[in-house]
Amino acid sequence: MLVLDAGDLLFKKYSAPVPQNEMKMATEKAKLIIDSLNLMGYDVLAIGDDDLSLGKEFLSEMSRRANFPFLSSNIIDEATGKPVFQTSLIKKSNGLRIGIFSLLAPDTFPNPYDPRKKGLLLRSPTETAQAMVKELQPKTDLIILLSHLGYPKDVELAQTVPGIHLIVGGHTGVNLPYPPILKTTMIVQMAPKGLYGGRLDLAFHSNEPNFFNSSEKRSFESGLNQLKERVAFSDATEIETWMQLNFGLYSRIFHLARLYNISLPEEFIQNLRDLIASLKTQDTEKPKALRMKIKAEAEQILQQLQGRNEFIHNLIALGEQIKDDLEIGRMIEGFRSKYPEPEKPAPPRQEAPRPKIGTPQK
Repeated sequence: MLVLDAGDLLFKKYSAPVPQNEMKMATEKAKLIIDSLNLMGYDVLAIGDDDLSLGKEFLSEMSRRANFPFLSSNIIDEATGKPVFQTSLIKKSNGLRIGIFSLLAPDTFPNPYDPRKKGLLLRSPTETAQAMVKELQPKTDLIILLSHLGYPKDVELAQTVPGIHLIVGGHTGVNLPYPPILKTTMIVQMAPKGLYGGRLDLAFHSNEPNFFNSSEKRSFESGLNQLKERVAFSDATEIETWMQLNFGLYSRIFHLARLYNISLPEEFIQNLRDLIASLKTQDTEKPKALRMKIKAEAEQILQQLQGRNEFIHNLIALGEQIKDDLEIGRMIEGFRSKYPEPEKPAPPRQEAPRPKIGTPQK
């Protein structure tokens, strides 16, 4: 199990520099969060724009407090020209070498005088990603990007930079219960504010870069097995219905075949159409040969699914049903006793306007 985060963990979003009267509380809260993540067993934290709310020196200090690395591949110290944080990490798990790197989008700081960016330069995410993939590929079996670029940029990067197997995205907080796969890159992201924890289980059967959604693979196999078993005796209506459901213009199987590079025998769909036509005309010669051919072609497709890598993705709601860690709970209560949340003023009571004397009522 690797516990990964794409950033924006330490501070709330400040539209301006942190007010002086909130500085001490913000500092103590950031320390509390780091101490909590240490207890949770975090493996790596990417840098988000809001993590820089108190500047690079403070964040560097927090990185030394953490038992896990802070990662950013494109944040550069303006004075030295060197990376401020660790640029990549290789983790070993069950014999796999997993390379991890991180990117922060320069356009998250539209104001050139944004204090969060003081003393920092941000290299091009695309160029940095290409360099990191080139560096990590010879040393790893799987490459993960912790992205703080935002979902549209994640999609763009997946389509333009080959070699990234998984993008764990942040910043935009798009909820993706069904991770999209673009070329050979899978993208996961979830809603913000700690509403969910995402769990991605990967099953490796080969060294190929593609990962099948496990439930989609079962659906694909089920549909083809159904055809293979029933094509020997099905009538025209049943085969036609199966074909419309599975190989229509917007069908799931047709989509999956393209998505996962499953090649369909050239004559497979045409043979199904010919079988339907011959059954409707009550041809006694063609159907038998066509049925045998279709069954063999369905088996040919099914064989391509064997040994394919799979994934299962779940978003776990982090609600009251999940018990709090006792030690972290005590730390939070201690923080709240020092910095109690101000009571929200009661909304003003509004009375319905009284009708004027003599005004007719409807």
